Amino acid sequence: MALKIIIVGASLIALFIVVVLIAASAFRSDIESEIVAMFEQGELPDRTVITEADIESLPEPIQRHLRYAQVVGKSRVQYIRLRQRGMFRTRPDQAWMPIEADQYYTVDPPAFVWHARMQMIPLVSVVIRDKYLEGEGEILGKLLSIVTVAHGTGREINQGALLRFLNEIMWFPTAYLSDYLTWEEIDSSSARVRMSYGGISASAVLYIDKEGKLIDFVCDRYIMTDSGSNLEEWSTPISGYGEFEGLRLPTEGEGVWRLKSGDFSYFRLKIESIEYGRPELF
Repeated sequence: MALKIIIVGASLIALFIVVVLIAASAFRSDIESEIVAMFEQGELPDRTVITEADIESLPEPIQRHLRYAQVVGKSRVQYIRLRQRGMFRTRPDQAWMPIEADQYYTVDPPAFVWHARMQMIPLVSVVIRDKYLEGEGEILGKLLSIVTVAHGTGREINQGALLRFLNEIMWFPTAYLSDYLTWEEIDSSSARVRMSYGGISASAVLYIDKEGKLIDFVCDRYIMTDSGSNLEEWSTPISGYGEFEGLRLPTEGEGVWRLKSGDFSYFRLKIESIEYGRPELF
């Protein structure tokens, strides 16, 4: 009897593992198809070399940042892929969970697909896909790639995805010259940028230090709560820089909600690699 129980138990465990592996493969295949489709809809790369004349109409702090980033003399970027790792949590009282992600972008049209794995406890993870395609955002999270634990679409998600893309231009700063952006100088250390695309428009303030480093990005963005969505201040202070593809870029930072109840830091990340001009999967 005991042997039968062991055999049945082992069979159920084996079946569960097979189901998880099949589900993981199917979800990954769906995500990879979206990435390939995104690259296929991208415009042909504009290999025009950026000159001082190209940036002179921008606010002075942004000119200073682009010179620091060493954009002048570089070609415009169209395709980007990067790898990142970090820590994530969904509530201030929650323990930090390790997360690793691959992300892919096109600049024209503006789009991204983010594929992440967050480890909740040993052997149990949530696979997350966040995307911004054709002006629309969607986030989907599945426990063990099987059970949907998060899914968001709609205008608030679209606005958040647009702002996320705008924020992450910091990793491919030649895109600050894109036609869907308009600029307004605030003072010697900050400028407001507005992105308009797909019927959605949103703005943010970029803060630049004297050296030319981007040190923060601040905007109003929707946060999703159990009671619905609220427009709150969102900030991504930067704590580290590195060099990729000949550009000086932010490599470490965090995501912070500036709530009335206090600051809520929910995401800490580090960029592992950035590659341009490779419209293909890792």
